Amino acid sequence: MPESEKDAALFMGLILMFHAAAMQHMGKTKNPLTDKVERSLDQAQFVIDTLDVLQKKTKGNLTDEESRFLVNAIKELKLNYVEELSKDQNTHPAGEGEKKE
Repeated sequence: MPESEKDAALFMGLILMFHAAAMQHMGKTKNPLTDKVERSLDQAQFVIDTLDVLQKKTKGNLTDEESRFLVNAIKELKLNYVEELSKDQNTHPAGEGEKKE
């Protein structure tokens, strides 16, 4: 496999790892270690912020495909995050609990 293909595969794998972690923190998937759905929106926000920084720092250094992949992953995570926040706002009055475990 050429070096550029290997780099692209590794980069996309990295994005997928962050995506999976954020989905897990939003309670969308089970934690594979505990086999339970756990939720921490603070941790999900941290992962999303990390991907935002990665996007800024790699601007101009990605192929079109890599850039689209990253942008789409961030968009999907942000939409899911907003959905989870709205669940909390519908369940709890303003200012009350954000974490569910």
